[in-house]
Amino acid sequence: MCAMRIVDLFGADAPVISFEFFPPKTEEGVETLYRTVKELRPCRPSFVSVTYGAGGSTRDRTLELVARIQRDLGITTMAHLTCVGSTKDEIRDTLQLLHASGIRNVLALRGDPPKGQAAFQATAGGFEYATELVAFIRELKMDFCIGAACYPEGHVECADSDEDLAHLVEKVDAGADFLVSQLFFDNDEYRAFARRARSAGVSVPIVPGLMPVTNVSQVERFTKMCGARIPQELHRRLRIVENDSSAVVATGVQWAVDQGRELLAQGAPGLHFYTLNRSSATLAVHAALGL
Repeated sequence: MCAMRIVDLFGADAPVISFEFFPPKTEEGVETLYRTVKELRPCRPSFVSVTYGAGGSTRDRTLELVARIQRDLGITTMAHLTCVGSTKDEIRDTLQLLHASGIRNVLALRGDPPKGQAAFQATAGGFEYATELVAFIRELKMDFCIGAACYPEGHVECADSDEDLAHLVEKVDAGADFLVSQLFFDNDEYRAFARRARSAGVSVPIVPGLMPVTNVSQVERFTKMCGARIPQELHRRLRIVENDSSAVVATGVQWAVDQGRELLAQGAPGLHFYTLNRSSATLAVHAALGL
C-alpha cells in the first residue's frame, strides 16, 4: 500500500498523533518491536516513524521495518533518513527503495556522529547539513512528504537560539513540509520557540515531541545529550520516587499527560511520542488524553 502524505493529515478535526521507534540490533529484537507496534495499533496513530539508529548503523533494518509495518499493519510509516556515512548516490538509492515499498514520508536529518567519532564529518560525496538533504529529496521530485527536526531549547551545536532559528528557516525554505520537535518537558519552551519560528516566517506545522519518563538515569542521560532541560519540579518528583520503578513510570506518565493535555488545548497540531520501543507508558498517556 502507498501511505498518505503526513502533511495532508494536518488541519483535520483530530490532532496528528505519532509514535517513534528505533530499529533493534537483532532479529529477535525486531520481532519484539513488531509486537510493540501491534500493541499500539488500537490507538490508531496517524503515523509511526522508525529511526536509523546511532550513526546510521541500522539502515537496512530500518528500511525493512518501515515497509513491513506499513504493508502488514496498514499504518502510515515515516522512515528516518540521515546524512551519516552515505553519498548522494547512496541516499538516492535508499529513497528509490523506500518509494518502491510504498513509503512516501521521510524525516530528513543530519544525524549523530558514529560511535567513537567526536564530531560529525560529512562523507565524501555526501551532505553536511540536513538542509542539503531536504533540498536534495525535493529536487528528486519523487512526491515524498518531508519532515524535519526542530529544537525548542536549541541545538547543542548552535552558538545561540538565533543561529538555530536561522538554520531552521533555511531547512523549511529548502522544502520541509512539517517539523517534529526534540523532546522537552517544559511547555513554555515549546510555546516560546513556536512564537519565534512563526515570527521568522516558518508556517509549517510544528509537532511537539514528548517522552514519558520511565527511568531516571536514562532521561538524565538523554537530556544531557540532546540539550533538553528537566524542570526543577519534575526532577524533584522523580528524585522522591527514584528507587520505586513503578512510581517513576507513574510520575513520568502523569507529567506527559499534563504536557499533552495543555499543548493540545493551546492548539498544538498533534503529539509525537518517543516510545523507546515500549508500549505501556505511551498507551497510558494516550488513554488518559482520550485520544
